[in-house]
Amino acid sequence: MEIATEAIEAFNARDIPAFADLTTPDFEWSPSMVAIEGETFEGRPGIERYFRSLDHGWERFHIHGGRFHVAEGLVVMLGRLEGRGVGSGVPVDSSLGMVFGFRDGLISSIRGFLDHSEAMRAAGLSA
Repeated sequence: MEIATEAIEAFNARDIPAFADLTTPDFEWSPSMVAIEGETFEGRPGIERYFRSLDHGWERFHIHGGRFHVAEGLVVMLGRLEGRGVGSGVPVDSSLGMVFGFRDGLISSIRGFLDHSEAMRAAGLSA
């Protein structure tokens, strides 16, 4: 949970080096809005590309941590995201579930979900 919390803090601070230092070289990120964003992001180049896409699309995009659940090799964070679109100014406030995969003490993957129950199911936990 500590590493997942550090990753969320680095994300909110837009501290790419701190975030990347918490991940494996083959890290894979499937954001909660992948259907909109249209891709997953891999490795350090993917991390940098994802942060750039946030800067272009969002005036503000912040993850609020919530409850954590631990499963073998996984940590699930159930919280929310808050944002405001750059061009539209439309506010977003949504539930957010993040499933963190770990390998050798580093984050190997993050899968995001806009539904807490989906995140729990993806981790093999009951909602």
